Amino acid sequence: MPHSPEEKKRAITRLRRIRGQVDGLERAVEAGSECAPVLQQLAALRGAVNGLMAEILDSHLREEFTQVATDPKIRKQHARSIDEVVALVRSYLK
Repeated sequence: MPHSPEEKKRAITRLRRIRGQVDGLERAVEAGSECAPVLQQLAALRGAVNGLMAEILDSHLREEFTQVATDPKIRKQHARSIDEVVALVRSYLK
C-alpha cells in the first residue's frame, strides 16, 4: 500500500485514469464498436493496471525490506536487490 502522501496521490491519479479507461471501454461496448479498437483499449487498460500493481509492489517491497536493516551498507544491498526484483516483475507485467 502506498504510504507517503506523494505515493498515495500517484496511486489515486492512476486509479482515476483507469476508471476513465473503463468508462470509455464500457461506452465502446455499449455502442457496438469494432473489435480491434476495443481490444486495443483492453490492452491499454491491462497496461495501466499492471503499471499500478508494479508501483504498489515497489512501494511495499521498499517499505518491508529496507526498514529491517539498520546498517546503511545492508540497506543499500537491500535497495539494489529490490531494484532487481521490481525490474524483473515489471518486465513480466508488460
